[in-house]
Amino acid sequence: MQVATLEQPLAIAVRTGDPALYVAQKTGTVVAIRSGTSDPAPVLGITEEVSLGSDQGLLGLAFAPNGRYLYVNYTDTHGDTQVTEYAMGQEQADLATRRDVLFVEQPYSNHNGGNLAFGPDGYLYIGLGDGGSGGDPHGNGQSLSTLLGKMLRIDPRPSGGRPYAIPPDNPFVDRSGARPEIWAYGLRNPWRYSFDRETGDLWIGDVGQGEWEEVDLQPAGSPGGENYGWNRMEGDHSYDGADPPADAVPPVFEYSHDDGGCTVAGGYVYRGESIPDLYGAYVFADYCLGRIEALRLRDGKVIGHRSLGPVVPGLSSFGEDAQGELYAMSLGGGLYRLAQGS
Repeated sequence: MQVATLEQPLAIAVRTGDPALYVAQKTGTVVAIRSGTSDPAPVLGITEEVSLGSDQGLLGLAFAPNGRYLYVNYTDTHGDTQVTEYAMGQEQADLATRRDVLFVEQPYSNHNGGNLAFGPDGYLYIGLGDGGSGGDPHGNGQSLSTLLGKMLRIDPRPSGGRPYAIPPDNPFVDRSGARPEIWAYGLRNPWRYSFDRETGDLWIGDVGQGEWEEVDLQPAGSPGGENYGWNRMEGDHSYDGADPPADAVPPVFEYSHDDGGCTVAGGYVYRGESIPDLYGAYVFADYCLGRIEALRLRDGKVIGHRSLGPVVPGLSSFGEDAQGELYAMSLGGGLYRLAQGS
């Protein structure tokens, strides 16, 4: 069911105590859907600060758990990653309160990641791709000395004169030569990821190179430090003849490009009420195929995988509202709500 027509919507966030649905548009604005209607007054507009290459733009947003701050992830006019904080007014971000949280230089224009999500632990998780080009030419995925090709975990509020704090239980805090922000590594381009609101499991859709797309799972309670294998593994397969890392964590699901797929768009475990038979299933899609799919796991193994029927051309991302209902977004502008029989 189409809810709105927007300008290249890419990410959705909800704010504690606020019924609106906030949507990041690739072009550099955040808009609010209130009572089923897009508010003409933008919540945030930074179009002049955003680069707009194919993998670039305003790529992610998240609200602090208390709703006081809005965080956005975008590529600036030089193509580098910026994570920025704004204090929220009643309905709009206060531009005067802008505070830069994280800057990451990007060597190429693609594989920027860009998603943001607060975990059940209250920390901010930031997904970064391997820096781009093809095949990870700098070996960033397996290097703990760079933030590229990683899932980061930080407390985004300033601390000790720094723009953010490092959680003391991050897995590489005490390892010499490793960046303490790193939570997991060996990722090529974790374009979209999400936490299961019921279990706390972290699901990661990691975009493949030329043959395999993968979905990775980090169970709730993990101490972090997982190595998902890139660039020595693509999915559960050796990449370019490399030996798998001894500690590589295989994906819970993968699919080849043989049927036309090209880019996995990670979604959410459905926890809403409007589609009872979908409850507990992980919903995802592929950008090139556009078909919305679901899979179920038991004891870490796939026990069911099916297409749900709807096809959304240019499907780029998913979102979840406060009630656990799911939305799909298309770069063509459509914002769709999943509904029974749709």
